[in-house]
Amino acid sequence: MIRYVAFLKGVNVGGHNIITKEKLKDAFTEIGYHKVGTFKQSGNVFFETDATDAEGLEKEIQRSLLETTGKNIAVRVRTMAELEDILKLDPFKSQNKEGASFLVTFLPRGSRKGSLQVPAKIPKSTAEVIAIQGDEGYSVSHGHGDGALPNPFIESKLKVVATTRNWNIINEIVQKYGNKRG
Repeated sequence: MIRYVAFLKGVNVGGHNIITKEKLKDAFTEIGYHKVGTFKQSGNVFFETDATDAEGLEKEIQRSLLETTGKNIAVRVRTMAELEDILKLDPFKSQNKEGASFLVTFLPRGSRKGSLQVPAKIPKSTAEVIAIQGDEGYSVSHGHGDGALPNPFIESKLKVVATTRNWNIINEIVQKYGNKRG
């Protein structure tokens, strides 16, 4: 079995796309995934399956969520091993840590249609996209509550649908549910 994490875009954020943890678990278990659980309330679902086609998993999960909840939710899936590799990469190690927020944007696998030269300052904010490596974008913000997340900026430049998580959330997920390569 391979351990995956599904990152659902815009679930339980700002009063939109409210889906209970129970409904999320139901959508995943109805597909036949094993050891399904959620992390926090913002659309992070871990599960196990023998399937190896991440894009196929994303489509299957999206379809199940639509059937189970009536909501069309974008999904990005990564293996636990990929998340562990992202943490080892640590693109933020040379960044000023004081007052900074570090963000990882999960992009569709290999399907970017646009381009983005980095570093790229996000307009009207203190945030900056510092790297696009593989299928992830990495951003840093040195302001509190400036409201400009990298997701809409990256999506518009790369012409994709993506979802963003705080670096600390990725760390917590790996610490709590990792230790299984896959």
